[in-house]
Amino acid sequence: MKITVLGSGTSQGVPVIACGCKVCKSLDYRDQRLRPSIHIQTQGKSFVIDTGPDFRQQMLRENIKQLDAVIYTHQHKDHTAGMDDLRSFNFKQRQDVPIYGRVPVIEQLRREFAYIFVDKAVKYPGVLSVEVHHIDNQPFEIEGVEIIPIDVFHYKLPVFGFRFGDFTYLTDVSSIPPAEFEKLKGTRYLILDALQKEEHISHFTLSQAIEVAQALKPEKTYFTHIGHRMGLHAEVEKELPPNIHLAYDGLSFEVIKK
Repeated sequence: MKITVLGSGTSQGVPVIACGCKVCKSLDYRDQRLRPSIHIQTQGKSFVIDTGPDFRQQMLRENIKQLDAVIYTHQHKDHTAGMDDLRSFNFKQRQDVPIYGRVPVIEQLRREFAYIFVDKAVKYPGVLSVEVHHIDNQPFEIEGVEIIPIDVFHYKLPVFGFRFGDFTYLTDVSSIPPAEFEKLKGTRYLILDALQKEEHISHFTLSQAIEVAQALKPEKTYFTHIGHRMGLHAEVEKELPPNIHLAYDGLSFEVIKK
């Protein structure tokens, strides 16, 4: 399984518009963060989790030419706004793009992209066509690949993380219910939300994320959904425990099955 971080930033991205802080002015490519998303290649399949506003740029940067499904964590715009750009895969693959999300997420997409979900008889030519799959807090399969949803909270909003075998992705999380934490045990590679060092109402802080990672003890943990208040990538990296790192856009790693 190969994981590629498409975006590791928070909802505004980094640099932030009109900000002159040292992070937003940094020339280190690791401090330049698009909105959060990952690409997963496993068992010959290609999946993306979330299509934020930077989706087009991310697909071009990573030269992704096959997409078998999109899986949505939740309905916030930094995770959904780029859905329209999926239509390139309609044209290339000559089929509807399968999208997976819980009912409120799909309902939100239907409102925001109403023109996509109209009857095909009256649909404007060339508009994105999708194949909708509703998911709940039960394991599901996409073309033979098993995926386990992890139901966490982003303040009071339910958000899905997803476990693919030995790898788990958890973005936009401020609390993990005990029963869901059990599902995380044995994860060997973890990507986890860590917005900033200061307390936040709807995201793990750096110290909270470290606490979760140390409780689970994966072989590697990478933090994502990072804001400019976190500090410079190079400086924060020096503060982290062994085997825990900040993710960055374009980071790629293999998860070898034991």
